[in-house]
Amino acid sequence: MGEVGTTKIYENDKIIMWEFILEPGERTPMHTHKHDYVFHALEGAPLQVFDIDNKDLGTLPVGNGDTYAFKIEGENLVSTDGKGHSVPVTHAAVNKGTARYREILVESK
Repeated sequence: MGEVGTTKIYENDKIIMWEFILEPGERTPMHTHKHDYVFHALEGAPLQVFDIDNKDLGTLPVGNGDTYAFKIEGENLVSTDGKGHSVPVTHAAVNKGTARYREILVESK
């Protein structure tokens, strides 16, 4: 299993902050979220999401400057930002865009 980000930027007893970069066509390792989190896309791209069995769960249209927030409910991440998204806590994603994807992700412990 991989990490939820590319580079850990900061951690204390309350949060973990990650930078996450995904080049066009690149796929994340399968990873599991263990904390509620929010992410802000500095460089957006459509992200195709897959579950642990490699089933296509659809594409999240993340634009430049978009912010998403998720909380853990059982085995799922459920959006708390009114966008209505839900994905399994364990998943992978592929950058389906033509440009680099870059976000800052903050987990709350």
